[in-house]
Amino acid sequence: MTDTTSASGEHAPVEAPHPMRSAYDRELAEVKDHVLRMGSLVESQVRGAISALVAHDAEAAATVITDDTTINDLQRQTSELITLVIATQSPVARDLRYLLTLDHVSYELERMGDHAKSVAKQARKLAPTVPLKDYVNLPKLGTLVADQVRGIIRALVDIDETQARAVAAVDDDVDDLYHAIFASVLELMSADPASVDPGTRILFAAHYLERIGDRVTNIAEDIVFLASGQVEDLN
Repeated sequence: MTDTTSASGEHAPVEAPHPMRSAYDRELAEVKDHVLRMGSLVESQVRGAISALVAHDAEAAATVITDDTTINDLQRQTSELITLVIATQSPVARDLRYLLTLDHVSYELERMGDHAKSVAKQARKLAPTVPLKDYVNLPKLGTLVADQVRGIIRALVDIDETQARAVAAVDDDVDDLYHAIFASVLELMSADPASVDPGTRILFAAHYLERIGDRVTNIAEDIVFLASGQVEDLN
């Protein structure tokens, strides 16, 4: 207990912060910071892969591939910290749900990072070649997905269910654009055998981007669960 002096000169007892709770709050904040940093890095990786594609920059694509290790390391650190907090602090109810959800979010972000790396691998292989019809809207798909990642991380900061649902709804646009790219590339490949190799790489990259969109929706479901306690399929 600590004392403060009132206007009358009397001392009023004030409850001092509980040291265990303060340590617990710091650990929770550290977990959240790790996850938010992962989200920021994933967005950067997606934009970096698309930028390398458009610029025919094999070196920039290689950097995206190499930088994926940072996301992997963060995910491992996050999972280890969450395990430690649960073991030492024995959180219950909402706090436990929050930690377990962030653990799942970190897994989804790590997988998104892997997908971004895979897009960069295709960009590196496409770099020396003439772009097939400006990559058939692949850059547009990449930008849309990167915006989704940014939006879902913002929703996670405030556990904003409304924002999470809005970001998840964009996945319909992602799917529509992916299917349009798929159809256009198949048409180009049928018309010109020389288009088969670059077309196949564009299809691979489009698939990886579409998978990032699906994982964004998974995180949106996590946010809805945190906010409402309800498990809901937003697909």
